[in-house]
Amino acid sequence: MLNIDIYSKLQRNFVSHNFKIENWETLVPYFNQLLDRNLDSPEALHQWMLDKSELESIIEEESGWRYILMSCDTANEEKQKDYNFFITEIEPHIQPISNKLDKKLLNCSYKNSLSSTAEKMIVKTVENAEKIFREENIPIFTEMQQAQVKYGATVGGLMANIDGEEMTLPKASNFMFNPNRKVRENAYFEIQKQRLSVKNTLDDLFDNLIKMRHKIAINAGFDNYRDYMFVAMNRFDYTPKDCFKFHEAIESQVLPIVNKITENRKKALDVASLKPWDLSVDTQNRPALKAFDTGNDLIKKTIQNFNQLHPFIGKCVAEMQNMGHLDVESRKGKAPGGYNYPLYETGVPFIFMNATGNVRDLVTMVHEGGHALHSILTKDLALVNYKNLTSEVAELASMSMELMSMEYWDVFFDNKEDLKRAKKEHLESIIDTLPWVATIDAFQHWIYENPTHTREERTKKWNEIHSRFSSTHIDWSDLQINKSNIWQKQLHLFEVPFYYIEYGMAQLGAIAVWKNFKENKQNGLESYMQALSLGYTESIGKIYETAQVKFDFSKEYIHSLMAFVQSELDNL
Repeated sequence: MLNIDIYSKLQRNFVSHNFKIENWETLVPYFNQLLDRNLDSPEALHQWMLDKSELESIIEEESGWRYILMSCDTANEEKQKDYNFFITEIEPHIQPISNKLDKKLLNCSYKNSLSSTAEKMIVKTVENAEKIFREENIPIFTEMQQAQVKYGATVGGLMANIDGEEMTLPKASNFMFNPNRKVRENAYFEIQKQRLSVKNTLDDLFDNLIKMRHKIAINAGFDNYRDYMFVAMNRFDYTPKDCFKFHEAIESQVLPIVNKITENRKKALDVASLKPWDLSVDTQNRPALKAFDTGNDLIKKTIQNFNQLHPFIGKCVAEMQNMGHLDVESRKGKAPGGYNYPLYETGVPFIFMNATGNVRDLVTMVHEGGHALHSILTKDLALVNYKNLTSEVAELASMSMELMSMEYWDVFFDNKEDLKRAKKEHLESIIDTLPWVATIDAFQHWIYENPTHTREERTKKWNEIHSRFSSTHIDWSDLQINKSNIWQKQLHLFEVPFYYIEYGMAQLGAIAVWKNFKENKQNGLESYMQALSLGYTESIGKIYETAQVKFDFSKEYIHSLMAFVQSELDNL
């Protein structure tokens, strides 16, 4: 499983070794070769699929680098121009010709020779792509992509001014850990002031995105964008009704624990009312934990941490550093958030994040490190389709890494009490995140089931859903405008709609992976890595089964997992 050469790139056998994508015209000959080829045998079909995959890998990596460079420096007009050129002058041409290639596969008489589970899933995904493709949606997709990147540019440029110092919002959020309550409050209102300054801009952007997305769905013959996306995202393993069951299970099994945690927090802080700026500070009013000093320190300690887990995992991050595939520190003009971007030709992905020194940044780094490991474990799979991971599996990789790596966080905290505190904070954040995932997912279902809603109706529904999944011990009095606007901080709503419930589903799986790891480290880690090595060559259920966990979000299963987490918290 670990006989993987991290340094090897995808070998070009179909595309010229010195080929570079400069414009659409440079790609046309390769697409025409694929379109014109005679698929007169199972062997010919197999080679055609390999060649098509090679071309797709090259295109996707080119698109990836343009996105990475643009998000690393949103103020750079040239990088913005390069990315926009790709999505306006190249991608619109790819969609119709890809549809013709899909039809070529579906019409091939040797299609039935594709007998493995992985190959059958390719056919299913191609059938889905054919089902949703409409020529008239191509310009809408282009317009939508251009609109989506405006979110990062808008939010990435926001700067807070605290005590005369200008800083990014991620850095300003570190004041939420300050023991001085007045300092936290002042920082909270400064951050909210900046967010509210772009409220109308983001409302306009979101309204526009909803209209475009609904139009895409209607053109493709769907009642709403939610139903369209379930097909587009190849959600073969669950339905919207399953999502609603997930919401209900989180509400009944997790929210009571959240209420208990916030009640205890209120008592420990000895405050008359628990405010939003009281939710991150240490309950004993100790200074915020500092996991690392600089971005390089974070990388160094992460490599050490991963080496203790398994030398191969540490080697993966070390090679990413050597290749310049890490950009981890927060700075002005950098897009918000964090991601691991797979690079299918190079084989070694890119990690992007906005670190400022806190425990949350440590978690983000090991989270994205889990994604990176996943990318590298699947780099040598035969087809790019097998590396295009479902989110439910991709997030299992990252969230499991958070928890397993936690066993070696002494690299970041040499003080035992600090280590216990960091673990406790992370476990409580996991419990707290599950209702937030349900909140965002339920909000999205309503938005796209009701695409003609007004802003007032959207605000009312957001507050209703937010209250459903929030602790009853948090006091939002006199803060209604801030509460009503919280959803705008969620990048996924703007840039990757419906990509969020996977975090909740995968979090449950990750807790089970961690439980296995705690019981038997070697077996738990091996089964986890075996599952990751499958890529998307099996169903979600089969991949979870390989990791020796369940793809299950029933109340009973969630109850058992929460009981395990609670016991681990009690031990701390």
